[in-house]
Amino acid sequence: MNDTRLGILKNSVTATLGLMLFGVAVYLVIQANIGVNPWDAFCLGLADKLGVLYGTASIMISFAVICIDLLLREKIGLGTILDAVVVGKTVDLLNWLDLIPKQNSMWISLPMMFLGFFIAGFSQYIYMKAGLSCGPRDAMQVAIGRRMPRVPIGAVNVIILAVVLLIGWGLGGPIGIGTLIAPFASGGFQQLAFNIMKFEPKEVKHQDLTESFNVLSGRKLTRKRDFYDGQQKE
Repeated sequence: MNDTRLGILKNSVTATLGLMLFGVAVYLVIQANIGVNPWDAFCLGLADKLGVLYGTASIMISFAVICIDLLLREKIGLGTILDAVVVGKTVDLLNWLDLIPKQNSMWISLPMMFLGFFIAGFSQYIYMKAGLSCGPRDAMQVAIGRRMPRVPIGAVNVIILAVVLLIGWGLGGPIGIGTLIAPFASGGFQQLAFNIMKFEPKEVKHQDLTESFNVLSGRKLTRKRDFYDGQQKE
């Protein structure tokens, strides 16, 4: 589905919309004010220490993770780059608009947080079906998992989240009951969204940057044309 320039353009727009929706989900969880997932705790803690916006800290961390992905020889794609930029800056835009105040009531905070996880699940479906490669963190998880074949991928994710959580806590990121709920609830809502949409992520064929560049530059089209011309000459 990404074998033409138009196909890549359409799926880039689809991925961007999905990532913007994921940014809305992150914003809701942050505004629920009962703790965030480990990665967001890291981002918020770093943002506070450096005196920068959440989105800026998120981009810094995402590109650092992309560097790790490349060192681990994991493929990245247009979706990886979009993920690194779009989510954080969407959260910054919503913070600037100041649409929803931070909550102080658990009766509002919990439903808001679960709504955020629910929206995140559908946004991941939209983003992943575009087939433009995983986000930086997912790619790192896969790369580390390949180097630890005897360790279940779920355990690898727990190890990564534990390390990130410790860093976030050290930087003063917001840790609370939501931090404990997030890893379990987000996975559950993601699976619910996938089931509703009858989506199997393992069936998606992702395209990396090299493949996208070949299509955008017309290299694959040229090869097909050369083959056709050769057949004509025969």
